[in-house]
Amino acid sequence: MSTEDKSATELNITLVGDICDHQHVSAASRHHLIPEVVKNLMQSWSTKECYDHISPVAIPSHKAIITIIKQARRILFPGYFTAARLHASNLEYYIGKETTELYDKLSEQIAMAIRHDCRRQDRPCTNCEQRASDLAYRFITTLPKIISILAQDIRATLEGDPASKSPDEVIFSYPGLLAISVYRLAHELYTLDVPIIPRIMTEWAHGETGIDINPGAQIGPGLCIDHGTGVVIGETTIIGRNVRLYQGVTLGALSLPKNAVESLRNKKRHPTLEDDVIVYANTTILGGGTVIGAGSVIGGNIWLTESVSTGTKVLLKRPELIYSNSK
Repeated sequence: MSTEDKSATELNITLVGDICDHQHVSAASRHHLIPEVVKNLMQSWSTKECYDHISPVAIPSHKAIITIIKQARRILFPGYFTAARLHASNLEYYIGKETTELYDKLSEQIAMAIRHDCRRQDRPCTNCEQRASDLAYRFITTLPKIISILAQDIRATLEGDPASKSPDEVIFSYPGLLAISVYRLAHELYTLDVPIIPRIMTEWAHGETGIDINPGAQIGPGLCIDHGTGVVIGETTIIGRNVRLYQGVTLGALSLPKNAVESLRNKKRHPTLEDDVIVYANTTILGGGTVIGAGSVIGGNIWLTESVSTGTKVLLKRPELIYSNSK
C-alpha cells in the first residue's frame, strides 16, 4: 500500500471514529443493574403470595392444545380445513391418520395435565401414562357423537338465521359454530375429569370469537349463537334442545361473598334454559334456581333472576323516546 493510500485509510478510520457513538451508548448501558432486578424477582417467587411453575414436571402446552383443536376440527369437518383434496378413495386413510395423530398428541398432553394436577394438589402421581392413554381413547370414541350433535347445531343456525346461505358458510366463517365446536370437544374431556385442558380449549375459543362457554355447561343439540360477541355461558348452566342466543347474552351466577365461594364451587349457580327458548341481545339471566320454561322468548336488554313458566314472553315496556331538533 502506498504512503498516500495508507494516509487516506487512516483518515477514513479517524473520521468513522469521530462519528461513532458506540462508546457513548456503552456508557449509558444499565446492564450492571439487572442482577439486582433478578434478585428481587427471585425474592418475589420465594413468597407464597406469588405464583410460579418451577418444577421438573412439565405443564400442558398451550400451543399443542390449539394444534389438537385444529386437528379435531379437520376430523369433525373433513375436507373443510385441510390443504389435501379428499375423495371417497382416500377418506378412510386420511381420517385414520388424523385420528391416530390426535390420539397420540392428546395422550401426551393429558399425561402432563394429570402430573401437573397431582403436583398442585400434593398427591402421589401413579399410572399417569396409562390413565392418559385410556382417557384419550375414551375421548376419541365420542367423536361420532359430537359430529352428529354439530350437524344439528348447523341446521339450527341455517333455520334460525336468514343471512346464512349454506352449511359451508356456517362451518367456515360463523364464530358461533367455532365456539360451540370447541365447547363440545372440551365438554367431553371435562366429563372425563381431564384437568386444565378443557378450560384452555374454551378460553382459546373465547379469545378467537368473543364467546365464553365454560366446558362444564350442559348444552343440548341444536344450539344457535347468532352474532355471538359477548355471550357468556357459565359452568353449571343447563341448556335444552334448539335454543337460540343472540349477542351479549349472559347466563351467569349471582355475585357471592368471598367466604361462600368454596361451599358453592360444585353447586348449581347458573340458570337452566329448557327446549326451544330464545334469548335476545344483551339480556342477563342469573342464578342456579332460575329456570326459563320451554318455548319462552326473553327480549333484549332484560335483567332476570327469577324463573318463568313454559311459553312465557318477557319484554321490556316500550321506552319513551324524546326527539329534539334545534331547527
